[in-house]
Formats: sequence, structure tokens, C-alpha cells
Amino acid sequence: MITPETIKRWNMEFSNKPPFEVLDFFSGKFRDKIIFASSLGKEDQVLTEMISRLDDPIKIFTLDTGRLFPETYDLISNTNSRYKLNIEIYFPDAGEVEHMVRKKGVNLFYNSIADRKLCCYVRKLKPLSRALEGRDAWITGLRRDQSVTRNNAKLIEWDENNELLKINPLIDWTDDEVEAYIKTNNIPISPLHKQGFASIGCQPCTRAIQEGEDQRAGRWWWENPDTKECGLHKR
Repeated sequence: MITPETIKRWNMEFSNKPPFEVLDFFSGKFRDKIIFASSLGKEDQVLTEMISRLDDPIKIFTLDTGRLFPETYDLISNTNSRYKLNIEIYFPDAGEVEHMVRKKGVNLFYNSIADRKLCCYVRKLKPLSRALEGRDAWITGLRRDQSVTRNNAKLIEWDENNELLKINPLIDWTDDEVEAYIKTNNIPISPLHKQGFASIGCQPCTRAIQEGEDQRAGRWWWENPDTKECGLHKR
């Protein structure tokens, strides 16, 4: 059983360790009970490259909401080929999507925060639950400086919503560190980044950001900053 004391000890032990060491330790500890959730963003591509070098491989999955950019699908294929991987794809339940769209409309997320969260719940949260079923821990690419909603995130924390350990190896990295690692290791990333897209999600809910805006300003841009989470990382 993972106790708060254990989590506190791990946070102290790994506070100054490089992300690869964090991944190496927890891949060995949890083996097939740990999984990495990738949205194919820059941070996730960095972690994918690190995971590809581990002796104990960690499974990687992504959520296909049905509303992703074409460039994201291309990146999935390119990443699989580059690192000899098979990123597992989880889809929402077709019947639930049909019911939601017939009742609320195909672009319901523009109507209200409640409708946007409903769309995220059907297309992302429910598939996430299936992906995490039977796991003891999951890995994400969260960084503290991505947005105000992530300021208090920790390297290692207990995920109350999914009732398992959550590990954020890049939590203290800056955007410059991410960019430098990508350049040094020639990591494939979405071409949308060069067009000003910092955080890339579903196509109708993502826009390029302006100079001076935070990295998640382009996600659900019609909402206030403190509501801009789909629920995957609800705190």
C-alpha cells in the first residue's frame, strides 16, 4: 500500500534527480502496473524518447477523441516508427458520443463550461478510466509553469480521482529545457508548434497563442484561466 509518508519520502528522494532516473526507478518498481499517458505534446514526446531507452519498458497510450488534428495522427505514426513502439489508442464509446451530439449538438463545448466538461468527460475521462484500469501508477508530462491550474502539482502525488499514484517527471522543467532536449535528441514533434500552437488538444478547442500568453491560453480560449482543464488532471 502506498502511504502519504511513502509519497513524501519519494518526493524528497527524487527532487533533484533527472527524469530518466525517475522513470527507471518506477518502471522497475511497478513493471506492468504503470502506464504513460501521452497527448503527443512536446513534454510527452520527451518522455516517450526516455521511455524508449528503459530496460523495463513502460506502455504508452493516447486518447483519440475523434476531434484531433490530422497532424496529431501523423505524429502518432511517426513516433511509433521512430522508437519502435505501439502506442495504444483508446476511443470514446460511440453510442455515448452519438447520444451527446444528438442532444447537445456537435460543437456543444462552445455553449457553456458544463457542456464543454461533458464533452471532455465522454471523449476523454471515460476512456482514461479504461486505460488506467488495473494500474497502480501513471505518468504524465505535467509541468508547473504550464498554467495557473498546475502551480501546486508535485513530482509524485496521489491521484484521488483515479485512486492511483501519479508521477510527473518533468514537473520542474522549464520550456527552455524541454526545447533544448528536443533539439539535442532530434525528437519528432507536431508541426503545429511552429505555427504558434503551444498546447495541442482537440482541433475545435485549440488555437495558436499570442506572444506573452501562457502555454495553455490556446486551449478553450473562451473560458477563464482557472477553468481550463479537461478533468484529466483535476485537483
